[in-house]
Amino acid sequence: MEIGNLSNTQEYILLGLTNERAIEIVLFLLFSVVYLITMVGNVGLIVLTVIDSRLHTPMYFFLCNLSFVDACYASVVAPKMLAQLLTGNKIITYVGCVIQFYFFLVFVITEQYILMVMAYDRYVAICYPLTYTTRMSWKVCILLVAVPYVYGVSDAGVQTYFTWTLSYCRSHAIDHFFCSDPPLIKLSCTSTSKKEFAVFWSSGFNLTTTGFLITVSYSCIITAILKIRSADARKKTFSTCVSHFTTVSIFYGTLFIYYLQPVSTHTIEQDKVLSVFYAIFVPMLNPLIYSLRNKEVKDALKKIIMRTCSSH
Repeated sequence: MEIGNLSNTQEYILLGLTNERAIEIVLFLLFSVVYLITMVGNVGLIVLTVIDSRLHTPMYFFLCNLSFVDACYASVVAPKMLAQLLTGNKIITYVGCVIQFYFFLVFVITEQYILMVMAYDRYVAICYPLTYTTRMSWKVCILLVAVPYVYGVSDAGVQTYFTWTLSYCRSHAIDHFFCSDPPLIKLSCTSTSKKEFAVFWSSGFNLTTTGFLITVSYSCIITAILKIRSADARKKTFSTCVSHFTTVSIFYGTLFIYYLQPVSTHTIEQDKVLSVFYAIFVPMLNPLIYSLRNKEVKDALKKIIMRTCSSH
């Protein structure tokens, strides 16, 4: 493999998940199905939220944005990976690598804060039901969604700057299936301490801040639910939080393992497995979790299906 300064080359090689052609075809079929379900599920939730007036509430407004972010960050990685698995062509351009790196971070960071906002929404709905409409006005909801996007764009820009100003003078081969921090840092031939500190500080701040506020929100929610005398009322109230809590547990569990370890302790195999899970499977799970556990979403879907069938 040619050795040179990676920042001066026009293309890199993504080594991917395997070199076995037969396994690549199997993975292509598997991930194609996963990506199709991801897009249908997330786009479907967005469409349902828009066309069904019963879902025009803050909770579903935030869910709509979560689905948008999931669809976007899955699309940053999956199409390129599927093309590589199908054709065997693992080359990615310098510009393509930078764009993929940047937008993946944008949507992963944004998702953390949207999940935090959704936890706050549930906290207000359960702990302050009489003033919920006032506290969660549409102006407030739009602001609560706009801030995560702006912050995600900004923080990803800083991380991208630190990564792409490193000196890369080893192999042009990136031992991963997309342009990600750990494999890129391992290729650097100069000190990466500033970059590793930036990664640890950014990921640590984002995960601990949002994780802490989500934990506080749910602590208040659980306390409020336990004060409800009726068992049926307690169950009904808690059921409005189950889908979100499940999503948070899966998403944060994976990211804590991935980002809060020093990059030097990461193994390539561990990075790839965790990356497949949170970049490919997690965006698929979120719409399934909300669709299967949410009565209002299921009712809206049934209504659309019946209306479609009756029109024919």
